[in-house]
Amino acid sequence: MMAAEPREHTRTYFLGKLARELELRGMSVTLRQSPPSLRVNDPDAALFNETVDCVPLPAGWFYRWSWGDVVGRVEDLSAVADRIVRVLGSRSDG
Repeated sequence: MMAAEPREHTRTYFLGKLARELELRGMSVTLRQSPPSLRVNDPDAALFNETVDCVPLPAGWFYRWSWGDVVGRVEDLSAVADRIVRVLGSRSDG
């Protein structure tokens, strides 16, 4: 099916953008190819990791947790990265 090819490129593009944002925040990120998704963990809390994917929904493209809940819109990249770091991060304010 020809239509699936551009969709996979779009998904990989958005996942790449998120990977860069997460790496800037100190997270360890691996881009998985099939299906395209990110394996994310905080190097300081290596036991906690999560897979994040990217899906087209009627309202646009969204990042999604492995259990299906939406993390956020691809346009809200910084907020999405912050949320993932909050959920997975071991860092605390005291």
